[in-house]
Amino acid sequence: MFTGIVEELGEITAVETLDDACRFRLRGPVVTDGAKHGDSIAVNGVCLTVVDHEGDEFTADVMAETLDRSSLGVLAVGSRVNLERPMAVGERLGGHIVQGHVDGTAEVLERKPSENWEIVKISLPADLSRYVVEKGSITVDGISLTVVDAGPDYFTVSLIPTTLALTTLGLKQPGDPVNLEVDVIAKYVERMLGDRAFGRASSEGATAK
Repeated sequence: MFTGIVEELGEITAVETLDDACRFRLRGPVVTDGAKHGDSIAVNGVCLTVVDHEGDEFTADVMAETLDRSSLGVLAVGSRVNLERPMAVGERLGGHIVQGHVDGTAEVLERKPSENWEIVKISLPADLSRYVVEKGSITVDGISLTVVDAGPDYFTVSLIPTTLALTTLGLKQPGDPVNLEVDVIAKYVERMLGDRAFGRASSEGATAK
């Protein structure tokens, strides 16, 4: 489990294209400190497994399913990426519960800079809009953010200078893709309420008979 608090802005140093997958080599001095084979590291919000580790770089394999469902497929040598290690037991949950399982991709629509922060408008896929609410949490490229405004097909977030300086959202421009992970609690609530409604309907139907 992650928290959406990015530890460092890493870099893709090598890309190897395989038949049905891709292998990335990434540089990240902070997240590789103490890393070992089999560890998890979130890359732009996608939970990847460390295959190899040497110095301040690590290698991770990305299967076709992940490439299809996330924006990792557009990464190239030199691309900057958000990196985060899993939260250790007993540490503070600085952001919100993040699984590293991308729900979909979106696009940066607009940026509105101001003196002390910047408003970024991002598209919202129709199948995810019901999980996004004003003042709720959402993960964008692995960053835990608070929704400022939630429209039918977009949402906005307000970014402080630290977020702009230390994450990929300081670099993204209109048209650039981003990974989205909605709040998993919202999905669980939806499922439980749906099952309860179905259960009541089945029970009432049986009684009527």
